[in-house]
Amino acid sequence: MTSPGEAVAVPAVTEWTMEMLDAADLRPAPLPGVEMTFTLAGRPSAEVNRALYALVGARVCWTDRFGWTHADWCAWVERAELSTWIAMAEGTVAGFFEIEAQPGGDTEIHLVGLGPAFVGRGYGGYLVEQCVRRAWRRGELWAPDSGPATRVWLRTSSLDHPNAMANYRRRGFKVAAETVAPKLVPDPRTAPWPLPHDPRTVPRRDEEELIT
Repeated sequence: MTSPGEAVAVPAVTEWTMEMLDAADLRPAPLPGVEMTFTLAGRPSAEVNRALYALVGARVCWTDRFGWTHADWCAWVERAELSTWIAMAEGTVAGFFEIEAQPGGDTEIHLVGLGPAFVGRGYGGYLVEQCVRRAWRRGELWAPDSGPATRVWLRTSSLDHPNAMANYRRRGFKVAAETVAPKLVPDPRTAPWPLPHDPRTVPRRDEEELIT
C-alpha cells in the first residue's frame, strides 16, 4: 500500500521500440462509431500539451515529464519539427498525438492516446492509423524543410495500456528492440507544475492592462 504522491520502484519495466519502414505497411483500422476529426495545433502551447499529457497519460503511467518546468514545455513544443494533433469526437477532446520530424527521415511518434472517456470504445486503432498517416506526410503537413519520412517509430512499455502493443502490431508496426530495466515511477495521480508566480499576490497581466 502506497501513500498518495509516493513514487513506486517497478523492478522490471519492458520497453519496446517499434518501427514501420514503408508507408505501404500501414494497415487501416475499422472506422469508429462516430466521426473523429484531427487538427494540427497551429499555435504551440505548453499549457495545452501539458493538459493533454495529463488527460491521456494519468491512467497509463505517463510520468516522465512530471519534472518538466513551464520553460521545458515551451522549449519542447515551440519547435518547427514537432507537431501536436488534437483529436475531437462527440463535441470534446478525445485524444491527441505528438510527432517529431527527426534527421535522416526518422519520424518519431512521441505520444499517442485517448482520454479516459474514449478508451475501450473502438477509437484507439483509428487514432493510431491517422497518427501514422500524418507521420508519413512530414514535410507536407508540418516541418516543410525536413524532407520525406523514411521510418516511423515509437516507444511503448509494459506500463502502457494493455492493448497498446496489439494495436501497434495490427497497424503494421514491428518490434525493433526490447529492453528490460527497473524504473522509479511517480504517482500518476499527481501532476505537479509550479506556476511561475503566486497569482494571489502578483497582479495578472490582464489586470495590469485594465489598470493602465
